Amino acid sequence: MTDAERDTPPCSVRDDAGCEGCELRGELICRFDPGDMAVFAASFLPFALVAAVGMIFAGQGIFLLGWIAYAILFFFVWEARVLCRHCPYWAGEGRVLRCHANYGVVKIWKFDPSPMTAAERLQFMVGALIFMGYPLPFLIIGGQYVLAGVALAICIVAWAVLWARFCSRCVNLSCPLNHVPRRLAEAYLERNPGFQTPGTNYKDQSGPSSWT
Repeated sequence: MTDAERDTPPCSVRDDAGCEGCELRGELICRFDPGDMAVFAASFLPFALVAAVGMIFAGQGIFLLGWIAYAILFFFVWEARVLCRHCPYWAGEGRVLRCHANYGVVKIWKFDPSPMTAAERLQFMVGALIFMGYPLPFLIIGGQYVLAGVALAICIVAWAVLWARFCSRCVNLSCPLNHVPRRLAEAYLERNPGFQTPGTNYKDQSGPSSWT
């Protein structure tokens, strides 16, 4: 790989990417689309709303502050470091991330084109599970069993939408949830050789374990 290839931003954030006629167009979420962001938000906001209302009805509303604080820490600091800084969208211009999942996150970490490490993948999964599971004990303690069940059901549906619609098309290829087909992943890497940095190659990592 030449220095020029290594220093070239991913096609996902370049105006001169030449998307017309690209075989990946429509197959991957390789360009920011507000429509994708709207679907992503609509998948998870009902869970957050039901969980928040349930905590208030359960008399545990004060603990919403803890959930909000954790959300800020997780999305803006922890997840941003272990997951987002490895994503092609992180290489875009400006200090604010523009992507369908974490739009608005401030880029406090340096972009890293290498794949996520095993430790980073584990941290991401643990952190995400803590965030989604945080409200449920408070709903149960407060006797809001129906709302706890509704929140859990919505959460499961949201994860199903995430898995089916987004994780099968996302260009953050080393995410533990990513299951982009091998032919599409390899085609994207061919267009973006800067992601195949010396000593680290997505195809040599266990991240996209379900490549087919």
